[in-house]
Amino acid sequence: MNQTPKRFIAGAICPRCAAMDRIRTWEQNGIRYRDCVSCDFFEQLPVEDEPPRELPTRVNQPRDNQQPASQEITPVRILDPGRRH
Repeated sequence: MNQTPKRFIAGAICPRCAAMDRIRTWEQNGIRYRDCVSCDFFEQLPVEDEPPRELPTRVNQPRDNQQPASQEITPVRILDPGRRH
C-alpha cells in the first residue's frame, strides 16, 4: 500500500460546512483524497500524470512583458505637523 501522510491545506475552506483550515489531503494507490475533520465531507480525485499549469501572474511572467519602472525623480516635501498652512 503506497500512502502519503495526511496533511492539512492552509487556508482551505470546506465546501460543505465552510470551516477554514479543516481540510486534509493525502494520496493512496494513485488516488488523491480530501476530507474535512469538522464534518462528513469526503472526496476522491484521480492523481494527474501532468502537474497543473501555473496561472500567469505578474510575479511569474518574464520582465519583457512588464512596464518599465519610471525613471523620473520627484522630490519629497516633509510637512511639519505642528505648523498650520
